[in-house]
Amino acid sequence: MSAPIFTSTTTAEEVATVFADQVKGKNVLITGTSMNGIGFETARVIAKYANLVIITGYSSERLKLSEEAIKKEFPSANIRRLVLDLSSLAAVRKAAAEVNAYKEPIHVLINNAASPGGVFKLSVDGLERQMATNHVGPFLLMKLIAPKLLASATATFTPRVVFVASAGHAACGGIDLDKVGNPDPANYNFSDAYHETKCANILTAIELSKRSGGKINGYSLHPGAIYTNLIQKEESKTAFQAAGVLGPDGLPNKDAFDWKTIPQGAATTVAAAFDSRLDDKPGAYLFDCVEANATVAPHASDPLTAKKLWTITEQIIGESFTF
Repeated sequence: MSAPIFTSTTTAEEVATVFADQVKGKNVLITGTSMNGIGFETARVIAKYANLVIITGYSSERLKLSEEAIKKEFPSANIRRLVLDLSSLAAVRKAAAEVNAYKEPIHVLINNAASPGGVFKLSVDGLERQMATNHVGPFLLMKLIAPKLLASATATFTPRVVFVASAGHAACGGIDLDKVGNPDPANYNFSDAYHETKCANILTAIELSKRSGGKINGYSLHPGAIYTNLIQKEESKTAFQAAGVLGPDGLPNKDAFDWKTIPQGAATTVAAAFDSRLDDKPGAYLFDCVEANATVAPHASDPLTAKKLWTITEQIIGESFTF
């Protein structure tokens, strides 16, 4: 295929149109698909072509709104709702059991959901909430539905797992492996905690690709600065203001960041999920819809750290990942 030129203003719909043939026939599970977010936009643009789009969230009411909005635009879209609370390991296990009961395999898993952050909070399992929602929960989900992913493989298709990370991963000094399973409220910083989970996303994509031996390809990405429902939540607004992401009025700080629209912000997710040119680049990190490995901070691409994080996360969930 001729190589399309993607830029910071490319939209998710444009990417989905380019890779429509790759999307057709695929079953895709996307976490965090509430309206006014990039997960919803991702689901919306691929629903036009995909065989099945599984949308997830912890609120069944919000999931219903998302499904109705997509089907209003694409009446023939095959949308399936899945209630999933990534902050609870028990809830993840329940949702995974439901997925594993589906008759269809899963071609692509998109880990898009994220905790809004804010003040220090523990999950029901005693983990720091952002680490639970952004890393440990998605890791467990991936582990439990791996058989569904592996079942989609063919001679010409390798299943993918996509992690929506952030360029903010570079803003911290690296992931504190001791705190992944043992959070320390005395040394909690909202921004660092969030950025460490994004390091975890990138490291997991790299390690997944390595450990699977070519059976599953992992990718991570920076979607850009986007004014989504995540940073508009009251519980996180103050923290984002303190970090300079939002101004005193609670609106995007345009002096500090180049902001993208939600359609632009979802574009890189769609590229990571379906761009066939990434087939021979497992573990790649993307920005503006193209590979951007050179922009990954050393602490988020270190092979030894990736290996250690994987082992620690397996210990937390109490299960070993097998392919």
